[in-house]
Amino acid sequence: MINVGIDVSKEKSTVCILKPYGEVVSSPYEITHTEQGLSELVSICRHLDGEVRVILEATGIYHLPVLSYLKEQNIFVAVINPYVMKKYASTAIRKGKTDKLDAIRIANYGLDNWFHLVDYTAFGEIYAELRLLGRQYAHYINLRVQSMHTLINMLDYTMPGIKNVVRNDSSNLKRKKLCDFAEKYWHFDNIGAMSEADFTSNYLKWAKEKGYRPSKAKAAAIYALAKDGIPTLPSNTPSTKMLVLEAVRVLREVDRTLDLILSQMQELASSLPEYPVVREMEGVGPVLAPRLIAEIGDIRRFHSGKALIAFAGIDAPPYQSGQFTGANRHISKRGSALLRKTGFEIMKCIKSNKPQNGAVYQFILKKEAEGKALKLAKIAGLNKFLRIYYARVKEIYIA
Repeated sequence: MINVGIDVSKEKSTVCILKPYGEVVSSPYEITHTEQGLSELVSICRHLDGEVRVILEATGIYHLPVLSYLKEQNIFVAVINPYVMKKYASTAIRKGKTDKLDAIRIANYGLDNWFHLVDYTAFGEIYAELRLLGRQYAHYINLRVQSMHTLINMLDYTMPGIKNVVRNDSSNLKRKKLCDFAEKYWHFDNIGAMSEADFTSNYLKWAKEKGYRPSKAKAAAIYALAKDGIPTLPSNTPSTKMLVLEAVRVLREVDRTLDLILSQMQELASSLPEYPVVREMEGVGPVLAPRLIAEIGDIRRFHSGKALIAFAGIDAPPYQSGQFTGANRHISKRGSALLRKTGFEIMKCIKSNKPQNGAVYQFILKKEAEGKALKLAKIAGLNKFLRIYYARVKEIYIA
């Protein structure tokens, strides 16, 4: 039993090699994440007398070069959850944190839990690519929210109240009516400079060209708002127009990036055998299906539906002491936040579509009838949904 503990950091790592009973094979030393540095580590591991296992923490993307190189060389590597390692380190009486101490602790963890270590198994290439695309999609969704807030903030300066009158048209797939309107008019002075008849004619022509429903009543409401509104930025300075148009441009660029990422995710997900099964599930459309598969990954890595639920972080760990048994328990949230978010969106879709024969929808209604809060009922529905997902998708790979 020889344990190689690696404390991973950016572009370098600290390595410590231990045997049972605290015997030091190699004191902590640094290696670089290069071909030469990692090949020397592999050479040392292969020349050690005994079974060698490498232990490292999951550290974002920093551990990936080390992990991928060692797995290419068929080295046993166990990747440990940082929270588990933090709890293990907290048992020490004397505190302290350096890269050398962390490498020693990781190596000791491997020795103490030798028979529970699991060799890392990589996702398939499609699942790994989907996961990366899914994380980037979530990042750009956050950027889109920030960009939309920036545009609305600028419009509050130039056209206060316009966002309550000009809303995104649900019949238009692009849903960019506010952007198109801001790009065309960008300031109340541009509307007020025209007569109501001229603006109505201009607005109706613009709406028809853009594919929106022309409405004289909407044009009259906008004109009245423009006449009564008080912009706080003047229209005669070049910076005002520039800031509004830049906010529109940035939002459109983010939307374009989101469309590209989603189309790539849909293409990859559709090549997987479980895609048609997932698409047939209630509440899962063409947008949510690839995002759901991206976060769950290969279903074969979960030994049961309970494991998938725990991975999502919606399991409620038991709490019992003596004669007391806790009944009002909260979900653990020790799992994928993106999977919980995607799952909750699916639950909202199910609740909106109301599939009367849907098992998940009926289960949500049952929980609401029992007095559960609406959000708690949806979480319970997500629990049932993931169990159904596991059973249906696992059946594909067993058959």
